[in-house]
Amino acid sequence: MIKKRPHTAREVAAFTLFSMEEEGAWSDGALHHYLDRADLAPRDRALATRLAYGVIQNRLLCDWYLRQFSKVRLSKIAPRVHICLQLGIYQLALTDRIPAHAAVAETVTLIRNYAHANERTVGFANGVLRAVAQAAANNQLPRLNCPDKESFYSLHYSHPEWLVRLLTAQYGQKPTAAILAANNAAAPVSIRVNLLRSDRDTVLNRLTEDGFTVHPHPKAASMILAESGDIASHPLFTEGVVTIQDTASAVCVELLDPQPDTLVLDCCAAPGGKTFYIAERMHNQGTVISCDIYEHKLEKIQAGAQRLGLSIVQPTLQDAAQPRAEWVEKADSVLCDVPCSGMGIIRKKPEIRYKDADEIQNLPEIQKKILENCANYVKPGGTLVYSTCTILERENQAVVQEFLQQHPEFKAVPIEHPVFGTSESGMITLLPSIHDTDGFFIAKLRRLT
Repeated sequence: MIKKRPHTAREVAAFTLFSMEEEGAWSDGALHHYLDRADLAPRDRALATRLAYGVIQNRLLCDWYLRQFSKVRLSKIAPRVHICLQLGIYQLALTDRIPAHAAVAETVTLIRNYAHANERTVGFANGVLRAVAQAAANNQLPRLNCPDKESFYSLHYSHPEWLVRLLTAQYGQKPTAAILAANNAAAPVSIRVNLLRSDRDTVLNRLTEDGFTVHPHPKAASMILAESGDIASHPLFTEGVVTIQDTASAVCVELLDPQPDTLVLDCCAAPGGKTFYIAERMHNQGTVISCDIYEHKLEKIQAGAQRLGLSIVQPTLQDAAQPRAEWVEKADSVLCDVPCSGMGIIRKKPEIRYKDADEIQNLPEIQKKILENCANYVKPGGTLVYSTCTILERENQAVVQEFLQQHPEFKAVPIEHPVFGTSESGMITLLPSIHDTDGFFIAKLRRLT
């Protein structure tokens, strides 16, 4: 991370973007790091967040505008200068409440102070930004000129064209546009109440008294939605009364329907949110074996369970793709939340959209291997839930359908929940544009013999 302490909202945003480019940092982690180091008023913290995420969400569009106004090819622009120009163009072309003179002047200052730029480069950047500002002020920004809907959506919503075409083939043009728009919208902070320690009304009242803007989720009984705020530093969090978990993840556990005094395996558990809710739904009675392949993640699961007062969680070092003989046909319920492309959580981690298509091509084979192995742990009459945080069929329905064809001892069972209604197929894809949750896939299977 950059050692210098940021002092302005734009410095926080720029440092976040620099760390992502230079160190491979995740947006949320880098942003929180620099916000913690900066002594900003709430309004400036909000601006820093808006600028950082705004650039990530609109990177392709910002670069398109940059090409229209720059005589220098993007590949020839130094990385930090390029990032600062994206930050300036986002403010000038894609927002309407930031004064142009401030956007230009402060972006040029960032380039001069943090991009190792000489005066010629500073002059080049200043000229580009002034030209964009003038075009925006005169309502003369160039119009997007695209050969078809998919390429237009790709540019307008800044999603790679391969992903847009894949989603369009799966969902259709208009639903895909709605998904892409939702990916660029702000996600609420989802708070789940630990019902072993309190109730939703009590928590709602406490958070409201402490200045949070919150309301109950209309269709998920244990969930609260907050417009913003640092819930993780609130006493209700540190005391284990609430935890942060998306509604889709909570729905997944509710469909698993774990019962007290049973054995449940969470086969790919980190960071532990589903494990915790499973244990709570079991009234902290029985056993939850919570698996991951990294020791440090197991330590975090253990710490989370202790915070929430859950004594039945057993963090266990285990690769979900490798067999464990003593678990075969022993579990009443198995949750198989497999590694995936993450294309359902773009609104929370917007950089995920820029993954290379080849990078995720082999995921279905990994997912099939994990599902095949973990299915062996389900006892006859037991439940197996397969889930992902992606909305791509090849990682979801295709994997489950192939598994069912090869394993007649399992069948999909109909599911229902207030968040989505009913699904006779036993499978549901939750979408941010429809269900206001993360994009998430859930399939519920039962072992017959």
